[in-house]
Amino acid sequence: MEGLLLGLGLLVIIAYLWYVSLVKKRNSVREALSGIDVQLKKRSNLVPNILKIAQKFMDHEKSLLTEITELRAQVEKSYDIGDASAVKEHLVKAELLNGKMGQLMVSVENYPELKSDNTMLQAMQTYNEVEAHISAARRFYNASVTELNNAVEIFPGSIIASMANIKVMPFYEADEASKAPVDASDYLN
Repeated sequence: MEGLLLGLGLLVIIAYLWYVSLVKKRNSVREALSGIDVQLKKRSNLVPNILKIAQKFMDHEKSLLTEITELRAQVEKSYDIGDASAVKEHLVKAELLNGKMGQLMVSVENYPELKSDNTMLQAMQTYNEVEAHISAARRFYNASVTELNNAVEIFPGSIIASMANIKVMPFYEADEASKAPVDASDYLN
């Protein structure tokens, strides 16, 4: 009788430890899934920002061209060469035009070195880092799912899992929509 009680007690302890292991594995899967969600949120926040940077860069160039066009029109206006303030105003506008043209020339000659371009490169680098983090989070999730699913599907874990209502989890698999390229024009309109 004493051996039977000891055997039963040992069986209960083993079942409990197996249950604890299953719960830990299930929680690890939940943590890994949460990690994917965090990284996906980072990406969803970053993509529009990258596109806004690109659009802002284009707007910067457009505004520079607009400023040059306006200054050019003002410099070409006739002015009274006998009026000192009109001459001074004309010269100030001409110097402003010169400065803006210098900016345009720098942007044309050194396009890759523009700060806006560097910002875009850094944003793209950040995007690539976020994508790498998403990939790592997916691998961690799938590894956690493998451990859980093995524990749930292999005897005696299958019995304990069914009693505790712990089920197998799906692996992360990209669907066809996720594999499709992103149409950036949706964000730029």
